[in-house]
Amino acid sequence: MSVDDKNFKLSVDIDEITLRNPTMLASGILGISQSIFERLYDENIGGIVTKSISVEPMKGYPNPTLIPLSGGSYLNAVGLSNPGVNAFSEELSQNKNIPIFISLVGSSEKDFAKMIKVFDSLNIIGYEINLSCPHVSKMGMEVGDDPEAVSKIVSTVRKNTKKPISVKVGVGSVDVIELARTAIDAGANIITAINTLRAMSIDVETMMPILSNRIGGLSGTAIKPIGIRCVYEISKNLKVPVIGCGGISTWQDVVEYMLAGASAVQIGSVLGSAGPRIFNSITKDLKKYIERKGIMKISEIVGIAHKY
Repeated sequence: MSVDDKNFKLSVDIDEITLRNPTMLASGILGISQSIFERLYDENIGGIVTKSISVEPMKGYPNPTLIPLSGGSYLNAVGLSNPGVNAFSEELSQNKNIPIFISLVGSSEKDFAKMIKVFDSLNIIGYEINLSCPHVSKMGMEVGDDPEAVSKIVSTVRKNTKKPISVKVGVGSVDVIELARTAIDAGANIITAINTLRAMSIDVETMMPILSNRIGGLSGTAIKPIGIRCVYEISKNLKVPVIGCGGISTWQDVVEYMLAGASAVQIGSVLGSAGPRIFNSITKDLKKYIERKGIMKISEIVGIAHKY
């Protein structure tokens, strides 16, 4: 994908992919509508990651599924609701120029092979494999905490596509560096770090868990320091492009992730309060930052923190 001169300063390379700027939509947020993708692209987003798609449609959990917390964080257990592979492939069939990663979720390597066969002819730039959802049994962290399962799934996807593959890792019982290494050894090109963290909240008056699923995923500002740490450690120990995710709401957050080693970042929870315009706002401020610092291209700052 070419990038014009106007966007050169903010363009970034992730494996063989070039994005016009380092901002991406995180999976799970506004992620199943082509019309929304087009609106986000008009707001100068760099790339899109869709909601996680499964072979068959999933309804998700009943309400309540989302709890706003103080300080810009959220607790959610939506349950990976999605329309399934066939309906979503029709939704994306009209995509022409928007750089889209399809997020895939499944419980076995067979699920992923089926989805790749449907999606691979579409105009997409790659896949993100969700192996770390903290609140869906047999499809998330249970898979990501099993290195053998991770290896089988990633190698199966690799055998069925030539497109770039990113694996989204979380903080579970397996060391995040070892999990990332397993994914790379099996054929992944990119690592996305991190997913939401397993968490819950209880109402003191009813004395009941608030989420219908009881356990959910913590996202937003509360998890940013953990995301920064994981990106730093993965990029320092493995020769692999990393996409940072977790608690990003300002241009300073983007810069911090990139200094830690991220080639690009994914933005999600803050859309609940700021809306899609945040992408245009952040990219304008990123350009001002690198011009103020005398930096020719934003990719020059990736991993600078490793020097110290």
